[in-house]
Amino acid sequence: MASFPPRVNEKEIVRLRTIGELLAPAAPFDKKCGRENWTVAFAPDGSYFAWSQGHRTVKLVPWSQCLQNFLLHGTKNVTNSSSLRLPRQNSDGGQKNKPREHIIDCGDIVWSLAFGSSVPEKQSRCVNIEWHRFRFGQDQLLLATGLNNGRIKIWDVYTGNMMKVLRGHQNWVYSCAFSPDSSMLCSVGASKAVFLWNMDKYTMIRKLEGHHHDVVACDFSPDGALLATASYDTRVYIWDPHNGDILMEFGMVRFWRIDEDYPVQVAPLSNGLCCAFSTDGSVLAAGTHDGSVYFWATPRQVPSLQHLCRMSIRRVMPTQEVQELPIPSKLLEFLSYRI
Repeated sequence: MASFPPRVNEKEIVRLRTIGELLAPAAPFDKKCGRENWTVAFAPDGSYFAWSQGHRTVKLVPWSQCLQNFLLHGTKNVTNSSSLRLPRQNSDGGQKNKPREHIIDCGDIVWSLAFGSSVPEKQSRCVNIEWHRFRFGQDQLLLATGLNNGRIKIWDVYTGNMMKVLRGHQNWVYSCAFSPDSSMLCSVGASKAVFLWNMDKYTMIRKLEGHHHDVVACDFSPDGALLATASYDTRVYIWDPHNGDILMEFGMVRFWRIDEDYPVQVAPLSNGLCCAFSTDGSVLAAGTHDGSVYFWATPRQVPSLQHLCRMSIRRVMPTQEVQELPIPSKLLEFLSYRI
């Protein structure tokens, strides 16, 4: 049984409310030797939810439709829908059809998924810095799949075409995540690997050093100023992705606030393998060993005005630019997440 700091009453740690589930097909997939759900992900525009349904298979379903079914019926049983096809462009070459369920075969065991976007014609990242400004059918929706062979395949979600293959990991890629503006991709895996990639040029930016064991999870903060990575030894590091500094270290993480040292809420789950928040943070999805996904409504807390101001600045300013501001040192430390 998990223990908490003495100042926290365990009875006050609230259990999350379950809102629905997606169940894996009962029948096995052809040419797949398992159906463990190692990774789940929400599209930044709210159009798709994806999970690794089988060793090589990624299943994509319309998230708004799933959420509506949860509210109406509580659960949704998902069967093998290999006959479903990808959305096609309209005859006039304009907007694409609404999201529909479809499957991508990645060719190897899928350990990680991450959604991002590609702004047409290299437009300023500032216009796409908040996910709700994503324009469905106009901006390109990307899906990164981290595979057992160390490769990261980048897919166009709308067409199902593979765009690029990133090579650098020697073996399995446990997790990957796009920065909020999709300019960077973080990938982590075996041999203490933490890589940052430039997603305009599809080249490696740097390798972050510090973990003592295989790294199994990573994610960016909503303003892109922080990067969290977690390893098998239960260490969780908070990095500044712009200069590679380690800012904070945590132990076994449940639901945490970065300004507290105890979890906010917990959720019961057996045989869990992965989890991810929805774009607006209102839903947590967790994948399990049998290939299914379970969803919970997450705790809602009002952030401080100070933190909202910090996020608004860090969304448009990397660490190097913040450090050059002619402001008091305490403000610099606050904007750099060092206090």
